[in-house]
Amino acid sequence: MHTTDGMNMPATRKPARKIKRSFSISPESHAFIRRSQKERRTRSESETLDALLSELMTIRRQHLLDSAWTDYYDSLSSDETDEQRAWGAFAESQSVEGVRSR
Repeated sequence: MHTTDGMNMPATRKPARKIKRSFSISPESHAFIRRSQKERRTRSESETLDALLSELMTIRRQHLLDSAWTDYYDSLSSDETDEQRAWGAFAESQSVEGVRSR
């Protein structure tokens, strides 16, 4: 339970169950994990490695998303591109800032 403004709130999610693994890594990778552990002030090398892998997965998902958007827009014809630009200009004109300036 977490307390927010005096109210008890249930925890939103349970920590995922951990899987114990054994790996051999280079001395450079070990040094990087140790430095990262100190910088992040994490409790263990395992926690640090898990956080680093989580960041890498997030970066890779973002790259995949960016690539998908690029592929989509690259596949549009010039007429479709013009239509998308027109819709973008219309959307910008309807934004909160655009409405306030009227």
